[in-house]
Amino acid sequence: MEALLSEFTFLSDQALQDKNFDPSTIEDLMKLFEIESYKAWAAMELEQEEEVKEAETSMQQAEGYLDSVMEAAMDEFRRLEEEMERMAKAELKDLEDTADKARKMGNLMEKAAAIASKKYVEAALNSATASMKSAWKGLSSKKIKNPKKNEEKKKLRNSP
Repeated sequence: MEALLSEFTFLSDQALQDKNFDPSTIEDLMKLFEIESYKAWAAMELEQEEEVKEAETSMQQAEGYLDSVMEAAMDEFRRLEEEMERMAKAELKDLEDTADKARKMGNLMEKAAAIASKKYVEAALNSATASMKSAWKGLSSKKIKNPKKNEEKKKLRNSP
């Protein structure tokens, strides 16, 4: 393109100085300018297409990398989620086992308290029954007498 500009400058100077200058030589030069411009435009367009292809390739690579990173992150998240779920299930099972043991212990304590209560009631009834039997024996054998007389007898025995 610079060579054409130099040629144009040279022909322009010659046209100004030579009155017999043929203007068709400038037209021929202008056609060469046009051809050179189309070549430059085609070269730029080709270069731009190559850059677009490179950009698309880079974009696809970036998308591929992003997809792989996202997939790795999702895999890590799934593993973490599964681990947390496993831990939660284990903790829930431990709590359920502890609650079951506490329930069984409570049932045993309830049964023990019921048995102790029954034994206490039985013992109280047996004691009351024995007292009543003893009282009935005393009444039937007439050993129980007037309490005032018994006190008087005691006083007489103890007096000198």
